[in-house]
Amino acid sequence: METLETLRKEIEEIKIRNKRVESDKAWETSNARKALIIALTYFTVVLFLIVSGATNPLLNAIIPSLGFFLSTLTVPAVKNWWIRNRNK
Repeated sequence: METLETLRKEIEEIKIRNKRVESDKAWETSNARKALIIALTYFTVVLFLIVSGATNPLLNAIIPSLGFFLSTLTVPAVKNWWIRNRNK
């Protein structure tokens, strides 16, 4: 049988893990993360377009960044709809 001290230690470890998981989830859904991905996508595509010799790389790089941004708006709505219909 486990001792009371062992159980306390396990509970404390669970609390620490839960805080870490909550922080990870908060980051995954944060606007800061979305903005960072949009910026990184934009600059990566700009570099690619410059290297490949495309015209107007600064303007053309907006398209994939905008696509990601739009997906962040629609995906949560689709997810919520899917969850509601799945649980019926």
